Amino acid sequence: MKQAIIYTQTDEAPALATYSLLPIIKTFVDAVGVGVETRDISVAGRILGAFPERLSPQQRVPDDLAELSKLVLQPDANIIKLPNISASLPQLRAAIAELQQQGYDIPNYPEEPHTEEEISIRERYDRIKGSAVNPVLREGNSDRRAPRSVKEYARIYPHSMGAWTPDSKSHVASMQEGDYFGSEKSTTVAADGTATICFVPAGEDEVAEAVVLKDGVKLNAGEVIDAAVMRRAALREFLAKEIQSAKEQGVLFSVHLKATMMKVSDPIIFGHVVSVFFQDVFEKYAGTFERLRVSPNNGLGDLLARIESLPEAEQAAIKSDIELCLSQGPEVSMVDSDRGITNFHVPSDFIIDATMPAAIRASGQTWGPDGRAADTKFVIPDRSYAGVYQTVIEDCKRHGAFDPRTMGSVPNVGLMAQKAEEYGSHDKTFEITGPGRVEVLDQDGQLLLEQAVATGDIFRMCQVKDAAVRDWVRLAVERARLSSTPAVFWLDEQRAHDAELIKKVNAYLPEHDTTGLDIRIMAPAAATQLSVDRARRGEDTISVTGNVLRDYLTDLFPILEVGTSAKMLSIVPLMKGGGLFETGAGGSAPKHVQQMVKEGHLRWDSLGEFLALAVSLEHLARAFDNQGAQLLAETLDRATGEWLKNGKSPSRKVKELDNRGSHYYLALYWSRAMAETAENAELKQRFNALAQELGAAEEQILKELEDAQGAPVDLGGYYRPDHKKAEVAMRPSATLNTILSGFSDVSLEALQGEQ
Repeated sequence: MKQAIIYTQTDEAPALATYSLLPIIKTFVDAVGVGVETRDISVAGRILGAFPERLSPQQRVPDDLAELSKLVLQPDANIIKLPNISASLPQLRAAIAELQQQGYDIPNYPEEPHTEEEISIRERYDRIKGSAVNPVLREGNSDRRAPRSVKEYARIYPHSMGAWTPDSKSHVASMQEGDYFGSEKSTTVAADGTATICFVPAGEDEVAEAVVLKDGVKLNAGEVIDAAVMRRAALREFLAKEIQSAKEQGVLFSVHLKATMMKVSDPIIFGHVVSVFFQDVFEKYAGTFERLRVSPNNGLGDLLARIESLPEAEQAAIKSDIELCLSQGPEVSMVDSDRGITNFHVPSDFIIDATMPAAIRASGQTWGPDGRAADTKFVIPDRSYAGVYQTVIEDCKRHGAFDPRTMGSVPNVGLMAQKAEEYGSHDKTFEITGPGRVEVLDQDGQLLLEQAVATGDIFRMCQVKDAAVRDWVRLAVERARLSSTPAVFWLDEQRAHDAELIKKVNAYLPEHDTTGLDIRIMAPAAATQLSVDRARRGEDTISVTGNVLRDYLTDLFPILEVGTSAKMLSIVPLMKGGGLFETGAGGSAPKHVQQMVKEGHLRWDSLGEFLALAVSLEHLARAFDNQGAQLLAETLDRATGEWLKNGKSPSRKVKELDNRGSHYYLALYWSRAMAETAENAELKQRFNALAQELGAAEEQILKELEDAQGAPVDLGGYYRPDHKKAEVAMRPSATLNTILSGFSDVSLEALQGEQ
């Protein structure tokens, strides 16, 4: 087996940062006999990988995601996964257009496929949309927590927190009937087999007219399957009521979904928000919008782009009616008030796990059309997890903002292996075309689950494998034991799916030694209250949750505790023995790229990459008994602490330290730590020489990095930058490049002396 780390090439700011950081990583790990290989899982790379037959031999790229899907099942897997775009349809279209401009002969996304070829093209693209990467790579459950160095830094240098007052009008609004929570049915599968999802229209010959929506769904004995429905009529009634309520209460109206990960269901829900808010517009111009193929699911921005083909007078009339709806309704949350970009423009702009914590940190407010922050109605249609945010909001109204200097942590153990729960539902989610019922049948035609449906309802089926649940329970007990921290399973016995999981948790906990451990099962709202009460006392509480809550909580609490979720340590112990190490969130990455293109300054903070690399090296050291890799991991942790203490994170301002300068300081501190710690004489000598060179050249390197800022940068593309242009932009210090390239390989024979 190779001693190698797989480093993923992704999108936006993390992808640009890789051009600067990866040469440093390779320099250090090569000295202890560890290789670094890259795999392209960017949205552009995945698009090109899906259409090899249309590209020239020189243009073809391998399907790296398919390769990684096999690698994560190997015991020697060691993958560092950076944030990637979970593409919404508008982002997918933009990436396609850019690649076409770059000379790649790829097809357009078929909006209404008719031929077999068009259907095939759309299916290929739909596999790239949304959460296409994470469910494939996450063949293990999640261990996410704030590293000690990051937590200590936040306590010494606390980030800003907005003040809360008891009279805040901000609140969460969710459906009380007709949502997934209320309709969900769940069962545990008795034996291995397959399932078929059928739609049976009402009032027809059930045998002749049944429509197969999905067949060949693999089932394993002991797994939990769910069927739930978001009911269109109830959703639209709820939205209309909350729009009116927001106006009466004088608060901003803001909808919070996850249209990137939940790539089938949430864009449809988002479309209902848009079409209800602008109901008069969609009714008045129904014929025009049908001709232009306007879909509210794609947002107001797409609508405005499509009407540009109309005569100016007709455009003006539509825009005027849109403005009339905005003026008559409540004020809405803005993405960019200066440019008039609303919460309704793009389905992927307001992603719940990023926007809700940011709002709670900012006094429970979002930005209004006037450019000022204001109290907000946070509309989260499905109530399954909405109570978590409402509980935190109510707690802040009672007790004020959290204090990063004293608050405890809420690390997470997340059930996500083998496409667990909602994140594996994409190919089993359907917008229903008429009244009837949806049946889930086993291979013998026996009914497993059934839901009555009406036109426009959203049906989804979810699965969670028994092996994943068993491993999740094991990991929860392990983390509770290792950290001496109470662990709470966030499960609601009133929810059908959770009730099935509670049975399994109670069955599998006795398989482990839980003596002296505090392990509980609580509904999400109650678990939230317990966790925030303990956090205010400076106490830690492990949240043990399903897949969606894992995402929500590992943004919510880190943003309150340490200022950003990008500073979380995210480890996925793969069930086959390998390791996947994730580097944090990338939600602000687009703005970082915009600044880089405009000013030549990249403010992306690579701390997440540093943290992931350290645990990746630790894992590799254990797997291969490589003491040099263990030494690199330990010294990287020390270097990261020094880096934080000395304030070497990137600045937001041009002509100040940016991402590239922060990488230089990591290399300096890391080489110094290696020189001070290494017992192997040759290794010690070589890293000492590297540290001295980097230290002596500090002024020159920083000057070269600063000189590269202050002017626009041509990267040759947003979704697929030109490799040479990006490398020049991200490695502008000739002095630093020369020092790194001059650091020759250490012989493996020399390493044996250390071992």
